[in-house]
Amino acid sequence: MKYILSLIFSLCALLTLAQANEQNAIDEISQASETIHTLQCNFVQTKKLKMLKEAMVSKGKMWCTQPNRIRWEYQTPYASSFVLNDGKVLLKGNKRSHTFNVNRNKMLREITRLMVPDGLGKCLQEKKDFQVSVTTRNNLHILTLLPQEKELRQLFTQIVLYYDRGQSVVTKVEMLEKNGDCTAIELSSINLNAKIEESVYALNEK
Repeated sequence: MKYILSLIFSLCALLTLAQANEQNAIDEISQASETIHTLQCNFVQTKKLKMLKEAMVSKGKMWCTQPNRIRWEYQTPYASSFVLNDGKVLLKGNKRSHTFNVNRNKMLREITRLMVPDGLGKCLQEKKDFQVSVTTRNNLHILTLLPQEKELRQLFTQIVLYYDRGQSVVTKVEMLEKNGDCTAIELSSINLNAKIEESVYALNEK
């Protein structure tokens, strides 16, 4: 009986320590996000489909200005763009464009929140849309997010974020879909707090 009680107390202590370490990592990410005003980078997106052997690879650039402006621009193999500006979204591709309010699409709203540093920090602290677990390896915090909202659970089983502590940003995202497909996005040439012209987020592109 003493051995069992000792084991239970040890497991409780380890669980408490793990939870404290996770909260410390979340606090670190949240505090660092407050120092980031703009972000520019290149990205490579790799989509692995369950039904296909070869992955689909796309490349492009991203611009972000806190708290609610993003431009996500695919350059290869096909040109298209996604612009979020103060709650309104412009989707442009194949010679067509469409503008709508991001609040009409909860899934899109939550995914864009994860891409904006300030939004990610708030999302991790609120803990209502995702169940979050954190592991730390060297200079990386690896965050596993399990969707709690119905719309997100219908699409994703989990989202994994790789947070570079040296650069204070997420440098890789893995989205595992319910159908077995997987999308990975890796960021490079990251430039923080450089000036970004307002025209980058224009919603009236021809």
